[in-house]
This record gives sequence, C-alpha cells and structure tokens, in this order.
Amino acid sequence: MSDIFAEVDEDLRADRAQRMLKKYGGVLIAAAVVVVACTAGWQAWRSHEAREAARVGAIFLDALKSAAAPAGRDAALAELAKVTAEGGPGYRELSRMREAAIRFDAGERDAALALWDQAAGDSGADKLLRDLASLLWVWHQLDTGAPDALRARLAPLTAPENAWRPLAEEAQALLDIREGHKDAARDTLRRLSQDQAAPDGVRGRAGGLLDRLGD
Repeated sequence: MSDIFAEVDEDLRADRAQRMLKKYGGVLIAAAVVVVACTAGWQAWRSHEAREAARVGAIFLDALKSAAAPAGRDAALAELAKVTAEGGPGYRELSRMREAAIRFDAGERDAALALWDQAAGDSGADKLLRDLASLLWVWHQLDTGAPDALRARLAPLTAPENAWRPLAEEAQALLDIREGHKDAARDTLRRLSQDQAAPDGVRGRAGGLLDRLGD
C-alpha cells in the first residue's frame, strides 16, 4: 500500500507542477531572461569601466611625462583637463592637484589655489585625497593667507586619526611662528620631533626649527 500512496503523491506533485508551469511559466521565463540580461549587462558595464579607467590612466601618465619635459607644459595642461573632464573621482582629484602644482610653479597662484580648493570640496572623491588637497591649499599660502582661514582648514586635519596629521601640525607650527606665537610653535614642534608616527622628514624639520627657535 505504501508504494501506491507514494505513486499517488508523486502524481499529485507532478500534476501541481504542470499546472503551476502552465499558469506562471511565462513569468518565470521572463524573470530568468531579465536575470541573465542584468548579469550580462553588469559584466559588460564593469568591462567598460575597466577600459575607461585604463584609458584615462594612460592620459594621466602622458600628462605627467609632458609636465616633466622642458616644453611640455601646454600639452600637460591639455591632457590634465581631459582627465578632469572624463575621469572618475580619483583621477579627477589627482588631475586637479597636478594642474594646480603646474600653475603655481608658473606663477599662476590664484588659479592654483582655486584648483586645490575645488579638489578639497569635491564630495564625490575619497576623503584622503580631499584632505590632501586642503592641506596643499594651506601649505601654498602659509606666508600670505588669512590666518583664520588657514587655521579653519587645518583644524580637521590635525585630528589624531587623520592620515595627514603630522604635516598639518607642521603647517600649524609654521603659522604660529608667522604670527609670533613661538611658545605654541615650540610645543607643537617638540611633540612632532618625538612622534614616531610622523615621517622622518617631518621629525627632522621639527628638530631643526626648534634649534632655530632656541629650544
């Protein structure tokens, strides 16, 4: 008897499956097609993005080579403009910062500061790069920029967890020296000179400045 019940149960399941297939078969097939299409589309998009990243990366490298050549400034700026317009957030940030450096070296100070400022305010870019752009904006006007504006930019960069903290603190010490706050500068420089987390260059410069301040 158990065999009969088993056969009947299998027949019932098969019958239900056939009815379900007749009723929803079209929907299931359409859903399967959509899944396959989406998967193929996603893979195609990823492949396209990879090709675009490689293309923009090649243009960026060409710009760096052009910038290093004696007469390559105009070509470098044109290539960097193309990277800024067509690249993703990372390349866009790097391109703006490199263009800013080229323009600053050529005496185009205001244009350079504007580019660093744009890079610092690009919410679509990685915070590490935005913070670097902000730090560069400060560093290139430590001698002439409005102290309050410079300090406001440096404040978040001197947070303990910030990757650029040692350089930001060094800039802060230089700003203190400029304004005559030598005791504050000494405190910062003394701390930096002993900070094992700071780069060797930062520690060395901090020690040298302390000597000049008569620590």
